[in-house]
Amino acid sequence: MTLTIINTPELDNTVVGRWHRRLSGNSSAKRSHWRTKTIYFQAVAKLVETHPGANLTWKSIVDAASPRGSRSTFYEVAGAHARHPLIDDLIRDGRTDSIQLALVYQRNDAVAQLVDETKVWSYWPFRERLLASLTSAPHPPHAMEEALAHSLAAWAKHHPRLAAAQDHTPPICTVEDLVVVMNGRLAAMRAAVLLAERIRRAV
Repeated sequence: MTLTIINTPELDNTVVGRWHRRLSGNSSAKRSHWRTKTIYFQAVAKLVETHPGANLTWKSIVDAASPRGSRSTFYEVAGAHARHPLIDDLIRDGRTDSIQLALVYQRNDAVAQLVDETKVWSYWPFRERLLASLTSAPHPPHAMEEALAHSLAAWAKHHPRLAAAQDHTPPICTVEDLVVVMNGRLAAMRAAVLLAERIRRAV
């Protein structure tokens, strides 16, 4: 059987990759919104790591985001009426893998949605290092899969409580990356289960 070789440009052009690039890029309005998101990502990460087992609420997150946190800006970045939620980009993409991924991560709770995006934000430097390490030449899927798993485990060890939050749910981008690497041989739901188990072993 011939294995399909996945090049890193395919991982550069994922739905999550485009979402991150669009919001953190050159547009002043989107960059301002990304800064607001980042304030809340930092607040969530701090609360999870310093208050293990605490029940996160919009108010506790707003308080942790002080002095720039407020109820209005919280619901600007999380919840049903949030601006530029990641899950909407997956739904708009419309491909089967993206829709499955959206279903896996669909949340009815604004705080849970924010935790999912915080995991992506927290993992992103690890992802950038991973992609940089893979740019030298094409890699077969099994090698890229293993590299991705090692990158995820390194993140989980560095942020153990955030990684364990929400039943060890992996960052959405890692699930999408694994689905891309496996090139149709692994469904999003199964990829999420496998990576969650990798996080459990790491933490």
